[in-house]
Amino acid sequence: MRIPRIHARRARLALAVLLWPLATAHAQPPAPTDPTAALLAELIRINTSNPPGNEQAIADFLAPRFRAAGFEVDIIATPQAGKAHFIARLRGDGSKRPLLLAAHADVVGVEREKWSVDPFAGIIKDGYVYGRGAIDFKGGMAVFVQAVLQLAERKVPLARDIIFLAEADEEGGQYNTSVLAREHWPKIDAEFALNEGGWIVMGDDGRVQYASISTADKTTHSILLSTRGTSTHSSMPLPDNAIFRLTRAMARLADHETAVELVPGTRRFFETLAKTSTGATSQAFRDLVSDDPARVARADSAISRDPLLHAIMRNTIAPVIMNAGFRANVIPGSAEATVNVRLLPGVDPERIAQEIRTVVRDSLVTVKVGAGVPRTLASASSAEDTPLYQSLERQLRQQYPTALVTPYVFQAFTDAGAWRARGVPVYGIYPYAITGEDLRRMHGNDERVRVQSLTDGTAMLYRVLVDVAGRR
Repeated sequence: MRIPRIHARRARLALAVLLWPLATAHAQPPAPTDPTAALLAELIRINTSNPPGNEQAIADFLAPRFRAAGFEVDIIATPQAGKAHFIARLRGDGSKRPLLLAAHADVVGVEREKWSVDPFAGIIKDGYVYGRGAIDFKGGMAVFVQAVLQLAERKVPLARDIIFLAEADEEGGQYNTSVLAREHWPKIDAEFALNEGGWIVMGDDGRVQYASISTADKTTHSILLSTRGTSTHSSMPLPDNAIFRLTRAMARLADHETAVELVPGTRRFFETLAKTSTGATSQAFRDLVSDDPARVARADSAISRDPLLHAIMRNTIAPVIMNAGFRANVIPGSAEATVNVRLLPGVDPERIAQEIRTVVRDSLVTVKVGAGVPRTLASASSAEDTPLYQSLERQLRQQYPTALVTPYVFQAFTDAGAWRARGVPVYGIYPYAITGEDLRRMHGNDERVRVQSLTDGTAMLYRVLVDVAGRR
């Protein structure tokens, strides 16, 4: 049936009126992104892979934000073009000494072809921020920045200065915090400091199982294994082949495991895990802290399936570089391997070098300690009776009611040594809850952090800053 034209126009108008609410609802802008996640995405888009670092770009990005919020800003250039440290200070009344928050601006490089997303696009999808540095440590930088800026925006009266530092060369380089401590100490001197370190670990059920605050770091050293042989044409191989000798030595080292060694902080950490776990897992943690060698060995076998826990409870040995040969038709006269060792506080690297010599069992393979962390940075654990540690403990419990909080020896080495060497307590935290899968992606492919974890971490840290630095 044909509808008269005027009736058709009325029908179309009526339909438009009916559909207008749906159309406008669909056209509404998306919900605003969490500000910490949005900031992290912007930081990721600034490629600071080290080398070369290019941390000056982070300083240039942050400076106007901090100046607008009333911070005093210093950008400390280094002799290397494009490499700089960023320092921002929010003044308190000076009745208490400053609190420092330090976050490194550089990140490790990427294997782009192995990522499912652009590692420097700062993509937010499926509740995660993806990109290099999402966990280590631009995510932490974003949380630190948002929390300290909130202090200024909300005009919180402060008893102490708040110092925010974005430093260069933490991931490798000569212009790191050791240089800052040596040449610009008054700018970063503080009563205590917060850095990267401990973990807020979430189980598969979405509940936070534990939060660890690192009070000490392992130290890092290179140990060099080298050997020599006769260099000659590859058509005439000889028994003293340097590559074969070195690979035999490395094969023996691959079959070796260092012994479990629990320092006091690590022992308390595993005692906490025993309380937060159930069944066989809880029993394994109890066995690990026992004095029975057989129980410790059984527990080690089970717990070491987790690479993080494996690293925490011992000195570790990891081959990282091998060098030998220069032409396909020449047998080289030498071969060398670099082994990275991560040592518990107080362990002499020469002790581990001697352990490697014993394992290799070849007098023609030279084992010597190479570059490493200066002994002045391998200091004792930071105390747990400071206002900063105690506030972190309280606020972590408030933010994550299901979690136990424990001190911890960080399995890697951070730039916190620059302060600990001068007696300044430093506490480490990655201020966002992560799963085991998230942790495995750090320094790997498709690094990511949950948006909700960034939100929670910012809220938790803001309360810590008010608690520790606020005037009462």
